[in-house]
Amino acid sequence: MAVCVVAPKEIAPGENRVALFPEVAARLVKAGHRVCVETDAGEDAGVTDAEYTTAGAQVVGSAKELYANADIVLKVQPPTPAETAQMREGAVVIGLMNASRNLDQVAAMRDQKLTAFALELVPRITRAQSMDALSSQATAAGYKAALIGAELSPRFLPMLTTAAGTIRPARVLILGAGVAGLMAIATAHRLGALVEAYDVRRAAGEQVRSLGAKFLELQINAEAAGGYARELTPEEKALESKMVSDAVSQADIVITTAAIPGRKAPVLVTKETVGRMKAGAVLIDLAADGGGNCELTKPGKTIHVRDVTIVGPLNLPSQTAYHSSQMYSKNLEAFLGLLLTPDGKLVTDYSDEILAASLLVAGGTVRHKPTADLLAGAK
Repeated sequence: MAVCVVAPKEIAPGENRVALFPEVAARLVKAGHRVCVETDAGEDAGVTDAEYTTAGAQVVGSAKELYANADIVLKVQPPTPAETAQMREGAVVIGLMNASRNLDQVAAMRDQKLTAFALELVPRITRAQSMDALSSQATAAGYKAALIGAELSPRFLPMLTTAAGTIRPARVLILGAGVAGLMAIATAHRLGALVEAYDVRRAAGEQVRSLGAKFLELQINAEAAGGYARELTPEEKALESKMVSDAVSQADIVITTAAIPGRKAPVLVTKETVGRMKAGAVLIDLAADGGGNCELTKPGKTIHVRDVTIVGPLNLPSQTAYHSSQMYSKNLEAFLGLLLTPDGKLVTDYSDEILAASLLVAGGTVRHKPTADLLAGAK
């Protein structure tokens, strides 16, 4: 019997992405699976129902009908308790669950005896690169951050030679050279800005320079397992703070991207440093949902401090919903390659290291220990 794979319309406020793109739907249909999407599921991402129909998917009029026969539910945001209640016991849900911030949703999936996989828990190993949704969505966030900086800055980014004289290029500073930071660097450089970047991981220097930016050197190696950065010592933080403060004070646009998984975002730009920034400077804080890299950031808001604009955007990938959805859908397609057997059946053994690491809920039990501990502490 064919596996039924479904994608609902996302209902979280401000969420424009869709989990299943027509090209991926077509490949699933070709592989013999039944594919269903809710009416207008891709509307906010610029994808029509007709495109899904052409791909061989069935367009279903309501979420209740969609979930009734679903074996696999593909989501961007975690399902709400109301959505979960419509799913049948044993269904598999895959999405970006952000479990520590969505304990009620996790509890609902547990009580409904769903099997839930969290894509943010996929290990960063070579075999899982095609499933790395955090990286694909960070690419979109970094791109959009550079454009927001360019839009809000009162300065041109490129150098211009005009009849009215020469315009010097804007200085753009990127703090954090992970996926989002590197995309912000590349985008700002393409726009003609003079770009500098800093990351506590020395290995990031080569990548920064390859994109045409200057790497700010600090003799600290803070690289940790998995390609992330470890927390700095107090002495290292003091050295970092001075160098970053000096660089921030000279920049026209600052984009901060530094995050530590499972921890509050490190403060890189203090209120004192903001006080040293240029008139008209713009700061885009991509770590806003983790508390912010800037001490003054207000998540989800744009504020003005003196004559500096500070933006704390949430869910930037949703602002480039078409390509963000396309990349995310391909991440899901790769993940489904582990969940579906060659003869089109669902696997029941989750011993594969990728499945085991990303398994959040199964059989009425929260399998991810940190989340289980949080739920136990919340009682």
